[in-house]
Amino acid sequence: MSKSIKKYAYVISATVIAIIVGLLAAFGPFYALDCYLTDRLYTKLTGTDPDIIIIGVDEETLSAYGNFNLWSRDKSAELLEYLYEDENNRPAVVGLDFMFVDEYEQAVDSRLAEAAKAYNGNVVLATHVVYRGALETDSNGKLYYNTESISDVEVPYDALASVTELGFSNASIASDGCVRNSMNSVRIPETLAGTVPGLKSDIHDSFAVAIYKAANAAYGKNEGDSIDLPRTNSRGLYRFMYSGKVGEFQHVSMQAVLSGNVPREAFKNKIVLIGAYAPGFQDSYKPAIDRGKSMYGVEIHANILQAMMQHKTGLPMGRTGLIILTCAIALVFLIFAKKQKLSVILITSGLVAALYIIAGRILAGKGVFIPVAYILLFLIGADIYFIIEKYVLERIRRKHTLDVFKKYVAPEVVDNLSKTGDFELHLGGEKRDVAVLFVDIRGFTPLSEGLQPETVVAILNEYLALTTKSILAHKGTLDKFVGDATMAVFNAPFDQDDYIYEAVAAAWDMKSGSKELGERLYKEYGKTVGFGVGVNCGVAVVGNIGCDFRMDYTAIGDTVNTAARLEANAKTEQILISEDVYEKIKDRIEATPIGEIPLKGKSNKIMVYSVDSIGGKALDEGQMVDNT
Repeated sequence: MSKSIKKYAYVISATVIAIIVGLLAAFGPFYALDCYLTDRLYTKLTGTDPDIIIIGVDEETLSAYGNFNLWSRDKSAELLEYLYEDENNRPAVVGLDFMFVDEYEQAVDSRLAEAAKAYNGNVVLATHVVYRGALETDSNGKLYYNTESISDVEVPYDALASVTELGFSNASIASDGCVRNSMNSVRIPETLAGTVPGLKSDIHDSFAVAIYKAANAAYGKNEGDSIDLPRTNSRGLYRFMYSGKVGEFQHVSMQAVLSGNVPREAFKNKIVLIGAYAPGFQDSYKPAIDRGKSMYGVEIHANILQAMMQHKTGLPMGRTGLIILTCAIALVFLIFAKKQKLSVILITSGLVAALYIIAGRILAGKGVFIPVAYILLFLIGADIYFIIEKYVLERIRRKHTLDVFKKYVAPEVVDNLSKTGDFELHLGGEKRDVAVLFVDIRGFTPLSEGLQPETVVAILNEYLALTTKSILAHKGTLDKFVGDATMAVFNAPFDQDDYIYEAVAAAWDMKSGSKELGERLYKEYGKTVGFGVGVNCGVAVVGNIGCDFRMDYTAIGDTVNTAARLEANAKTEQILISEDVYEKIKDRIEATPIGEIPLKGKSNKIMVYSVDSIGGKALDEGQMVDNT
């Protein structure tokens, strides 16, 4: 596949992935995970508003007054009377998060209604909207099952409802079981409108909104429909940010207030919420923050109220905008990362994640929520992909390269190189004691004159395979092929035990292995060939020779030149070694002294020996020598 095709294929793949990321972010299949992240990253716990105070019906109160169902209305009336008795220290608004649905006892019911009526409509009571699934008709006239159909609204008894403001206290529990959304109001169905006592219109406000409106009126701010309420989505929901964790809002025990232990001045111009503050009421929920704990309903209403007052509400970004945003981020990152180093990719992904979260916090402060999970999951997935591509696949390519390298160097040497990483590819060399072997084919030119080129190449490859196998079997390094000649170096690039003997043993293996091949060629073509081998030892400069963009690992020096001259003087099936080689291994080989002979390019003659046997193996034994 050409580079241009690969490039276009990658761009197309990256685009498809980016679109998938955008669609996932827009339709939110990982809602719970995303909320877990955004609840923590976007919520700014700025502290609870000191103007909001909770009076809790807690364990202390229940211990003092007994079962709540037997005293609530009487004590609630007493509490309202206490709060509003001193005209100079009255609260701005009081919200009772309790249901006073049925008439209980006329005298007590009347007392509570009178207490609420006496304070100019600054008392807000809770209602409960009852949802029942029902078949309804959509705008196109088609029937559908509406799970959010309102079948009833439970309101306080008539005398109390008529003198107070009402607001439904239903908690909007998300699919992950947490409360992070709320509603401004609901529309009462036509079948119920006008039939529920106390409801002044078909638009019924939430408990928090009713308190918010009453508080704004008490503080002389906006009134009625002109009040600034949070924007909502098509389902009438908006998202609010918590201001405090569980138990952080100012709260006092109802018993302490009724006992006179809390001065009335503490409630002056405050928004007072009265509600359940004990486990027995079963009025607690999972807040979107402070997970693992339960927050009482009255405290959730306090958080919603403060969020409205401080404009800490918002909506998710629209799907179109979110798809464009996440697609752009994903696509740009993938295209950028393709040609970068792994370290750059990982650093960049971290920066992208950090900048995205910072941008998300800024947008959340402006009332726009963007999901976090999908970009983070994408970046993690992309990092894993590039780690695999640039590390794992690189290791595979490296292994392939080393496998190829084993065709030139003994496998043991390559394995050591792979494990230690000691061999660095740079220009230059070092002086090493080495053994150098040269081998050339004798009689190859006459043989090739009468054969087809393909046959000549096949024969040559068989001989070169034999020489290579012999070199690698004795841990030598295959230096190069020069026509029908082969050069090998022993004891380089790593130290090698008994390298001089191994070099001579490799030469013997070549000589032994060539016998069978030569016999077969004679039968087929009436001609045969053989080897001439020269081996020398001594100091040579070993390293990478060449330039930055093209180099060879080789050995140079007089030791190499002498080995080449020995091979040039060797007859067919003859292994010539220098005196230095002979003296080092003479107790393990049998060799015939040839005498001093002149070598081309050298002024002095050198003593040369012809190897007759090695390791007990005579010349006429045509098999490989096992020197392990």
